[in-house]
Order: sequence, then C-alpha cells, then structure tokens
Amino acid sequence: MPSIFRTRVQRAAFHRDHHRQSLLDIYRISSSTSDSRAQTIDDTPADLILTALTPSTPTSSSPSPHSSRLYSSSTEVLLGITGKDFTIVAASKAAMRGATILKASDDKTRALNSHSLMAFSGEAGDTIQFAEYIQANIQLYSMRNAMDLSPSATANFVRGELARALRSRKPYTVNLLLGGYDQITDKPSLYWIDYLASLAPLPYAAHGYAQYYCLSILDKHHHPDITFEQGMKILRMCTDELKRRLPVDFKGVLVKVITKDGIREEEYADDHSVACP
Repeated sequence: MPSIFRTRVQRAAFHRDHHRQSLLDIYRISSSTSDSRAQTIDDTPADLILTALTPSTPTSSSPSPHSSRLYSSSTEVLLGITGKDFTIVAASKAAMRGATILKASDDKTRALNSHSLMAFSGEAGDTIQFAEYIQANIQLYSMRNAMDLSPSATANFVRGELARALRSRKPYTVNLLLGGYDQITDKPSLYWIDYLASLAPLPYAAHGYAQYYCLSILDKHHHPDITFEQGMKILRMCTDELKRRLPVDFKGVLVKVITKDGIREEEYADDHSVACP
C-alpha cells in the first residue's frame, strides 16, 4: 500500500478497489472446489459477485406490519373544504382495526387553539399520541405568549415535528388535515400533511379512500368564493358518493366548521339511504 496519496479521492479509490479485490479473492477461494463453478465465477461480472456477497434482509411470506397500517389509514375518511369565510373539516366516525369496526362514534379531530383544528388518520396509537402531543404544545405556546399561533405557523410546527420523528427510530404513521381561520389575513386555510412530513396548502383536500372518490367531485364543483351552504352541499355529494361506491361502512362523518368566530360542530344527518345506479 503506498504511503502517500495526492488527494483524498485517490485514497478513497484505493481503499475501495482493495476491498473489492479482497471480496473477489474470498469468493473465488471458497468456490475453488469445482472447476466448472470457478469458470462461471471468472465469467461473472464483479458487480454481481459483490451483490451476492452483500448480506440481505431475509424475506417472509407474511405481510409487513406497515401494510396493515396503510390499510387501516386508507379505510378512514378525512375531507376538508375551504370557502369564502370558512373551513369545513369532516372525519369518519368509525374506529377500525383492519376490517373490524371497534367504535361507531369516534372523534378524529383535535382543537389546537381557538381557530385551528386538526383531523387525523392512521395507526391508532400513533394518531392519539401525536395529536395530543401537538395539542398540548400549541396550547402551551398560547398560555406562555398570550396569543395563538396562526394556522400557517401551526402547520409548519406540525410538519417539523413529523419530520423530526421520521428521522428517528420512532416515526409516526399519521396523516393529517389542518384547517383554520387566520385572524390577521381574515382568510380560511387548509393544510394537507402526510406521514412522510409533506405539507401543502390546498383549497380542498382528502385522505384515505376518500381521495379516490371525492377529488374529482371537488375539482368540478369547488371554487374559492363558495358560500357555507354550497360547501355543505359539496360535502353531501362527497359522502353520498362514498356510500355509493366505497365497500366499507365508515359510520358517517363528524363535521366541524372553523370561521372567524371560532370552531363549532355542525349537525350532519348521514343516515339516509343512497340509490346505486
């Protein structure tokens, strides 16, 4: 081994080539008992031999635990719609574990402050723990500073906490919709956040299977200046389409509205039957 290298690149290349050659020699020695196999090794590209020497993770026919998490979060319904002076957030009432309904009146929302509301879906333990952690920190900020965070600041704080957890050993499997009303700009807002800490402000949004059935309806009927009555009508179209086409009973939706006056729960009759074509 030469003692002097002109650059760090030359040193790194030398060690890489030395390690590569050592692996090839080990592989050829261990396979020298068969002449035919040795001939095959000599004809095999070095990259394939190194790949064969690299330890791999054992595979299993059983499904990954992440697949069940993604399935459970997909069967939950989250919808968000903004209008001229309001934000509507709707969440399914069914608490599910796989295909089993555990509860038919679950509230998947948390009020973070007087003008910010967060709806969540995903793994049961992750959602409750993360939602209550965010709720406690946002309310602590309000008490310490005698003022509330804006919806934009709240969304960026939530996104930062998700990103920090994603890079740790304990990431959260949580998808979020954060609706609010900014008292400074006097405008409603809605933020879409997923479990990979992606953040996007949107005029309307959905999580779970709702996005497959409802986004086309929202694309067609939504515009920025809709009234509250029009927004509720669009929401009715979305839930009727879910009843008609989604083969899962999500037990209706819990609807909450954020305006300049604060957060309120809106009565939403969801027990009527829907005709299928």
